[in-house]
Amino acid sequence: MTGSLRWRCFPDADTVAAQARLRIQDAAQQAIAARGRFVIVLAGGTTPEQVYRGLKDFDTDWSRWFVWFGDERCLPVDHPERNSVMAQQAWLAHVPIPAEQVFPMPAELGPQRAADSYEKLITTERPFDLVLLGIGEDGHTASLFPGHAVPDDRLVIPVFDAPKPPPERVSLTFRALCDTYAICVLVTGAAKRDAVRRWKQGADIPVSRLACPAGVDVLLDEAACQGAG
Repeated sequence: MTGSLRWRCFPDADTVAAQARLRIQDAAQQAIAARGRFVIVLAGGTTPEQVYRGLKDFDTDWSRWFVWFGDERCLPVDHPERNSVMAQQAWLAHVPIPAEQVFPMPAELGPQRAADSYEKLITTERPFDLVLLGIGEDGHTASLFPGHAVPDDRLVIPVFDAPKPPPERVSLTFRALCDTYAICVLVTGAAKRDAVRRWKQGADIPVSRLACPAGVDVLLDEAACQGAG
């Protein structure tokens, strides 16, 4: 595996969210100072939503932020189960990031058209400054599920038969997700414990394919850490 896995266990989900916000703030400050812009890729899920709600009070130059998404469900553009809608309600609607610097996946077009469209957009946007991810109980990350082939020559792929609803999705690939200066996986809850254990053991699950040159920071709460090895 390229890079390394850096495991960090914290007492609870609130602390994981707080630590994630600190990492986002530090990454933004460093990126803006070094390159004049901060490019972040967002994850969906309960813990990321908690993170986003706490970003509203950041003291930062929001005009320098560029926001992308790691995956999306193929649902209507205003559907409450879309990651873009969650991020908008929790955070983006409350800060002055220019609208043209927020890039939701056009998943309402269907998996293939959305993937092709988004790949064209992100081709020149890499490397990202920070990628946020989660992990499912089956070891999936973004919308990269067990048993699904992920081509090495694509940055964005259509997903047609996800094992959890909705079955049609769009996802960045491992190649795209790892083209970043930093990547952070947020893991909370006892239900994730077995997936964490399997990841540590090098099992063939999707999250194990995050072979990123920058390494991977894994922030876990105590429930996810316990008994995970």
